Amino acid sequence: MHARSRNYVSESEVCKLESVPLDFGDYHPLKPITVTESKTKKMNRKGSTSSTSSSSSSSMLDPLSSVLDGTDPLSLFAAAADPVPTTATMDSTRKKRDKDDSPAVGSDFEPWSSKRGEILARYTTTEKLSINLYMGSEKGKAATTGSAVSEKVRTRLEELDDLEEGSQKELLNLTQQDYMNRIEELNQSLKDAWSSDQKVKALKIVIQCSKLLSDTTVIQFYPSKFVLITDILDTFGKLVYERIQSMCVDNRVSLPDNFSPECINDTAKETCLNWFFKIASIRELIPRFYVEAAILKCNKFLSKTGISECLPRLTSMIRGIGDPLVAVYARAYLCRVGMEVAPQLKESLNKNFFDFLLTFKQIHGDTVQNQLVVQCVEIPLYLTLYSPAIDWILQCIAYRAPEVSKCVLCCTTPLFSCVVNTG
Repeated sequence: MHARSRNYVSESEVCKLESVPLDFGDYHPLKPITVTESKTKKMNRKGSTSSTSSSSSSSMLDPLSSVLDGTDPLSLFAAAADPVPTTATMDSTRKKRDKDDSPAVGSDFEPWSSKRGEILARYTTTEKLSINLYMGSEKGKAATTGSAVSEKVRTRLEELDDLEEGSQKELLNLTQQDYMNRIEELNQSLKDAWSSDQKVKALKIVIQCSKLLSDTTVIQFYPSKFVLITDILDTFGKLVYERIQSMCVDNRVSLPDNFSPECINDTAKETCLNWFFKIASIRELIPRFYVEAAILKCNKFLSKTGISECLPRLTSMIRGIGDPLVAVYARAYLCRVGMEVAPQLKESLNKNFFDFLLTFKQIHGDTVQNQLVVQCVEIPLYLTLYSPAIDWILQCIAYRAPEVSKCVLCCTTPLFSCVVNTG
């Protein structure tokens, strides 16, 4: 039996769809189109004749247009969008943002000034104390307003040389009251040097005072020493901030509280950067940390994110302080400054506390134990020295904190509080 012969050309012609002429003059891709449907029956193998039926459907709409009811998609999205904000809405939004960014704390936060007197009264000593005083030369006073820039630079270099050549005087065998009087004299010397435009001398006074915070020879007096020295740091930070702020205003316009860095002129920014560059050149860690923390607020003149970027870095710097008592008071000072300028940045405050918990085991190290043996200080008395710093850090962390953070504090602090209160 042989296969049936087929004519593929004729079969292809029969199976073709019916062509419809199209007038391109009226053609547009978005206009409704007419679809012609052709139905073709398959031929059977027995050679039966094929029949083809064609039917033209009615005019159909564009599928996209039928879904959107003829509405342009862009117009549809624009109609669904929020209305254009009015001026009142924009002002309300700006006020809300300014309120959220406001560094002020409420009256429900106990200030450091209320704790200062209690610390000075509690942590006293009958042992003799020592202090280094800066014996500045009078060369800086010879410079006049009309002096050349080179002369001013030479004078400042000579002042720096005086510091390296032993222009410090160590005062020994001071009573506690004598020590406090000397610190007050340094505070006044700082103000006098600043008012007489001796900025280099003022900076050196602050650096030398900050160095005293690394000295724990009379360890039971350290909390009171911290209070006295940080008073000088607070004075310095205030003087620098007011100096830069005064360069941003004239006789007609005053700088608002919630100003932006865009409002600051180039001269003020350059002066601010100059202070940070001077502080960055301080070789020793503790004075470099304290002096920079004292002027932390000045970052507002440079950028909106300056404070939020500096806080984590300063927190990490404290990890380089080997003495746990010195380190915990450095953390307390950073929390104190942080609450003044950016209380909403809780992350750095929390990190300060947990860093302390991780390093608290250092009190059992040889360095601390040998120091306590030399000074005849028992562990219970030594642990009470941590109390003011920890109390302040916890207050800063818990202030208007979420309930989750408070629960964490409740879980981590009872054991430590029990140990500290043993004495």
